[in-house]
Amino acid sequence: MEIILLEDVANLGKRGEKIAVKDGYARNYLLPRKLALPATPSGLKMLKEEERRRAVREMKMHREAEDLAKALSKVSCTAEVQAGEDDRVFGAVTSGDIAELLSNQGFDIDKRKIVLDEPLKALGVYTIPIRLYKDVEAKIKVWVVKKQP
Repeated sequence: MEIILLEDVANLGKRGEKIAVKDGYARNYLLPRKLALPATPSGLKMLKEEERRRAVREMKMHREAEDLAKALSKVSCTAEVQAGEDDRVFGAVTSGDIAELLSNQGFDIDKRKIVLDEPLKALGVYTIPIRLYKDVEAKIKVWVVKKQP
């Protein structure tokens, strides 16, 4: 049976490919799970329409991410932490803390998008990348300062 893949399927093919598989595999596995369509003229038409919609959606999301990246490039956050006499930080500033600082400034960023190799454990100024979309990344400045008593 000739089918068109709607999703990437391991050991079979990539999305949008037209391939031949056994009838039972197509009827019992691929078609019920909406992983493929029969390779008919109407199936090809549906795939092209879905590709067009996906492309429009991708462009919109990419444009929104770029706009957010421009806005975030002007942002600077200050994290006040407790520190000892020799400026040794108690605890650390994590991606969750940075996400909270950003939300206080009106930016709703998921903490998983903030790229920290390890938590910030020293006072200073850090440039933190935020991965907003596939190839869109913003950088913000985070100031880690000692909390005043």
